[in-house]
Amino acid sequence: MSVTSILLSLVLLFTLFSFSYSANASELFESWCKQHGKTYSSAEEKLYRFKVFEDNYAYVSQHNQMGNSSYMLSLNAFADLTHHEFKASRLGLSPALLRFDHRTLQQPDDIRLESLPSEVDWREKGAVTQVKDQGSCGACWSFSATGAIEGINKVVTGSLVSLSEQELVDCDRTYNTGCEGGLMDYAYQFVIDNHGIDTEKDYPYQGRERSCIKDKLNRHVVTIDGYTDVPPNDEKQLQKAVATQPVSVGICGSDRAFQLYSKGIFTGPCSTSLDHAVLIVGYDSENGVDYWIVKNSWGTSWGMNGYIHIRRNTGNSQGLCGINTLASYPTKTSPNPPTPSPPSPVKCNIFTYCAQGETCCCARRFFGICISWKCCGLSSAVCCKDNRHCCPHDYPVCDIRRVQCLKRNVNMTRTRAREIEGPFLKPKGWNSQ
Repeated sequence: MSVTSILLSLVLLFTLFSFSYSANASELFESWCKQHGKTYSSAEEKLYRFKVFEDNYAYVSQHNQMGNSSYMLSLNAFADLTHHEFKASRLGLSPALLRFDHRTLQQPDDIRLESLPSEVDWREKGAVTQVKDQGSCGACWSFSATGAIEGINKVVTGSLVSLSEQELVDCDRTYNTGCEGGLMDYAYQFVIDNHGIDTEKDYPYQGRERSCIKDKLNRHVVTIDGYTDVPPNDEKQLQKAVATQPVSVGICGSDRAFQLYSKGIFTGPCSTSLDHAVLIVGYDSENGVDYWIVKNSWGTSWGMNGYIHIRRNTGNSQGLCGINTLASYPTKTSPNPPTPSPPSPVKCNIFTYCAQGETCCCARRFFGICISWKCCGLSSAVCCKDNRHCCPHDYPVCDIRRVQCLKRNVNMTRTRAREIEGPFLKPKGWNSQ
């Protein structure tokens, strides 16, 4: 066989292999889109995302086929993002904000180093809430901080309460900058200065910055008394801290393998330049290899249901991905404020109630007897005679014709009263009773 024939055969084989690989990648991409509910705005955008997916597919396949790594990668929910896009949207730790005059280094004294347990998992002790998702907002610092506060609150009070990252994103603006990044110590200081923090349920996460909601800012459900910084580059002191409660840490989370991590003990390679905040919730060993149990804030479709095992005791004082360099945790000895009683409902009749701050108004009468009620969303309101509207108590005159509420003045003629502007009539609530 001539050299030309051999070259043509090789070209044909390469072409067939490339076609087969592309076809497999295309089918895998369609299946992946369905699995993760991915849709795109145009055919061009979908084609571009497929090319990115294909590149990540090749990277994942190459890593997993090596066979000598302690961890595996997968085509997770971030497989259609370039590494640059991922880094731009999913990190958020800002060590540049660090002001050393605000940090007081201390060491926990309640456990001796030589008596540390061989393994700890705060999830098993009920001190860790569900894995959350920061979305494309760089607020990892707030998730790390609330996770640590949730943990110490459980340890001290016995109650696990999911706390509000959105309150920190919206309201903690002394040094932290919302979706643009922040530090956990400043979040702790904010909670101390604010005399507490609200719950996730009452002040839910939105994945974007908003104006601070002052009413919710004043709901001090969980409090802390201070915070402690673990001495940098001291892995034994970090282990000692984790043995007492979940601990906030900074890491380098921008390595490409970190983006597509699936399972196993992560061993890098990764930088020690910190750009992401996570929560250490325990430690353990497997086949002689020690690791940290780390809770992330990228949802449960990443890693091991939102967790990663990061190797510890590597011999590098900074720790893998810099995990030993910026660790801290909140302290708590005081009880939480009493839980406020739920607002009492307003009784319309024996069967009908409106919420506190509302007024019962009749919606339908039969021979002068009210047989159906609605709720006016105003306190101490005046119910209009049309049985459809209500007015605030300081504008008690219902002008049905002009759909307005007017002030009462005994010296004012009806015609003059109607010429004065007032608030519009407010329809009663639409939850008929």
